[in-house]
Amino acid sequence: MASSVVFFCKECGYESAKWLGKCPGCNNWNTFVEEKINKKASKSVGQAKGFSATFDNKSEVKKLNDIVVSKTVRIDTGYNELNRVLGGGIVEGSLTLIGGEPGIGKSTLIMQICNNLSKHGKVLYVSRRRVRCADKNKGG
Repeated sequence: MASSVVFFCKECGYESAKWLGKCPGCNNWNTFVEEKINKKASKSVGQAKGFSATFDNKSEVKKLNDIVVSKTVRIDTGYNELNRVLGGGIVEGSLTLIGGEPGIGKSTLIMQICNNLSKHGKVLYVSRRRVRCADKNKGG
């Protein structure tokens, strides 16, 4: 079996073909570990990374005119501007990613939206916050 070596950052998962001292993804030092990947065992790039392929060989090709789009029910977020950006509100069961520069009020806005949406059902708020260490000896 043919295998190759890939390097992954332990902190953020950044992938590289060679070892790097400093990770370009998270800027941490000495976080790369070596992993061997079996080339013959993986059928596609998506499967090699642990993701299932979106399409298989049995997928049916359709013309755009033949695709039926059902109208989805959208829930009012309480903010007309956000409703407009989301196409009329947020879709129940959907996932919406909010991004932007630090300090512009994303968390405040999202908490207010979650409060409004909680009147219609359960809300899950997931946040990722990076905490950097100021100690130079710890690599941050």
